[in-house]
Amino acid sequence: MNKLTRRSFLNRTSLTAGATLAFPYIGNVLGANDRIRIACIGVGGKGDSDSSNAAKAGGEIVAICDVDLNTLNKKARQFPKAKKYQDYRRLLDEMENQIDAVTVSTPDHNHGVASVRAMKMGKHCFCQKPLTQTVYEARMMRQLAKEKKLATQMGNQGSAEPGLRRAVEVIQAGVIGKPKEIHVWSNRPIWPQAIERPPGEDPVPPTLNWEAWLGPAPYRPYKKGVYHTFKWRGWYDFGTGALGDMACHTVNMPFRACKLGYPTVVELEVASRLYPETYPLTSRIRFEFPEREGLPPLKFWWYDGNPRGRIAPLRPPADVTREIVTMMGRLPGSGALIIGEKGKVFSPDDYGARFYVVMNGEEDYVDGNKHEACKNVPVTIPRSPGHVEEWFRMMRDGTPSYSNFDIAAYLTEIILLGCVALRVGEGKRMEWDGPNMRSTNLPEAAQFVKRNNRPGWGY
Repeated sequence: MNKLTRRSFLNRTSLTAGATLAFPYIGNVLGANDRIRIACIGVGGKGDSDSSNAAKAGGEIVAICDVDLNTLNKKARQFPKAKKYQDYRRLLDEMENQIDAVTVSTPDHNHGVASVRAMKMGKHCFCQKPLTQTVYEARMMRQLAKEKKLATQMGNQGSAEPGLRRAVEVIQAGVIGKPKEIHVWSNRPIWPQAIERPPGEDPVPPTLNWEAWLGPAPYRPYKKGVYHTFKWRGWYDFGTGALGDMACHTVNMPFRACKLGYPTVVELEVASRLYPETYPLTSRIRFEFPEREGLPPLKFWWYDGNPRGRIAPLRPPADVTREIVTMMGRLPGSGALIIGEKGKVFSPDDYGARFYVVMNGEEDYVDGNKHEACKNVPVTIPRSPGHVEEWFRMMRDGTPSYSNFDIAAYLTEIILLGCVALRVGEGKRMEWDGPNMRSTNLPEAAQFVKRNNRPGWGY
């Protein structure tokens, strides 16, 4: 089941609405016995596990980079032979001929610059979700991976879950009929947002390279405990809010199962108070998708907000979640619901590891692996040896990873359009031309599609 032909790969992953996914071809396949030299950019937080997992999968960690010297030195105890850097530009300049691949696990605003610089050098790339901070960067990375024939993988580890792949098989087999609606909600943010920028500045700690932390973002003074380490996600200049943090996980299964392609309309329907520099506490965003491969037009609603936050979060209507509440006793903090002509599929798991099915006329959800309607659905998607292991396999023999940039960048673009809609404003119907990355009716959206990087931080 781990062998994948070109035809079967295309059949399982193709998208319409202006997109054709080519079968990834790896130009520099590394043999099974070759050592793979890895540089890890960002080794705190998720970067801690990403670098460790790369080593477990067989990578030789030859360089590590982190803007925080305390984090860097802690990781160096695990990889004492690795060269240490606080600026990924210097790492890539000095180590270009000594590395084969990179992991990128920085805050969102540095994902694109670090990855593109490495990929232009011909380095294979594993990049954390969301793949980039802007639609423009996502398109650039997708095209660059194809042009350079690189092995790539986005860090949405739910892609490797057998439950997610089984849900895709069940939905695409027509068990619930043609999908009509998608509702996905999240219990994020769990970090500060809906706030103003604090005045003044604090001394930069001697262990922190603030210039490198800012990277391509506009300069601003350092404030202790406001941005670094975890609190950057809620700021427009650095993060992508709840959408970027969780939608690459929770929307992953419905995106694949419903063959979403590019939306034609995105609109912020309602949100709590909007702030000039930070994401709101809660929002509801509607995406509209056209007909796709014989599937009818579809609407997808995204809802975010923390139930333990300052206000009640926006959530799907009670009539569409009735069976979920019956099964679980309450609406869980996050979930993905696909409503089809003949039934519904619900996943309460952020990574799509579990899913449940209820058919029209039934009162209760049943585990998707046990529901009678699913039992005869054939296994058509190869199961994963492990998320990072897929990337290593792609580097070694060219077998496509399930979240390679050809598809991961596509998912990222769709999600980031929700961030664009947030910036454009509430109640503004943004008509979208996906292939050309532009709104056909709201020219002001263009400023949020591509960032003007600070000097010295270009691609």
